[in-house]
Amino acid sequence: MKKTLLSLVAAGVLINTAVWSQGASAADALRQKDEIKVAMMPNYPPLEFKDPATDQLTGMDYDLGMEIGKRLNRKISWQEIGFEQMVNAVATHRVDMILSGMTDTKPRQEIATFVDYYNSGPQFYTTVAHKEINTMLDLCGKKVGTSRRTTFPAEIAAWSAANCTPAGKPAVVVVGAEGTADARTQLRQGRIEGVVQGSETLPYIMNLEKDTYKPLGKAFAYQVTGIGISKDDTALIDGVKGALTAMIADGTYLKILTKWGLQDGAIQEVTLNKGK
Repeated sequence: MKKTLLSLVAAGVLINTAVWSQGASAADALRQKDEIKVAMMPNYPPLEFKDPATDQLTGMDYDLGMEIGKRLNRKISWQEIGFEQMVNAVATHRVDMILSGMTDTKPRQEIATFVDYYNSGPQFYTTVAHKEINTMLDLCGKKVGTSRRTTFPAEIAAWSAANCTPAGKPAVVVVGAEGTADARTQLRQGRIEGVVQGSETLPYIMNLEKDTYKPLGKAFAYQVTGIGISKDDTALIDGVKGALTAMIADGTYLKILTKWGLQDGAIQEVTLNKGK
């Protein structure tokens, strides 16, 4: 199987538009298309969500994806797919890549290659009405909700074992939720006492629902967010990595992150499969 070479230009990386590759496999056929199918679930503002006024996709990931498509001279076709189905969708070539705030982890690397583009971590918070909860340790023995489809449940359990148990306190009770919005609803209804979600999204939520929530400490684990691509699609992996590298070099990457108040998680160098 022959693959086209990537040509580098000062403004970014362009994939030769004449041919992606020759071959009979489904992966080859997909690579010959003029568009890149990207999996996204728009329920994680400000990374990806639908503008309430227009119902159009927006967010940091959306802006990054559109800029990557521009530099690769490819149309970006957004596909709304359930988060738990995304990795399988890439593996079976239903989509070309995942750009939806997905954490780069070793198990996921068995199926896809991740082009890492953002740093973040899980963070505890509660409502301002919970006057008795002011530190992370105050959540020991309490019910804490988080999306069951993420790495957060395991990370909460690990934090609890490392902090609550040595302090002689009961473990945090992890409550799986359908997503962060569901967890916040349960928090407001008094069914749980705290929530964990990505530190990158908390400032947006606090600004959206002013005087409602309070953060507890800082992110308690380190995570790498990556763009998942089929392991055999080396042309797209190299193209996306090159486009992001060029965006960092010319300032476009930081400009997009700053637009969404997410500059604190900016990376300096694009890596592959850095997640643990």
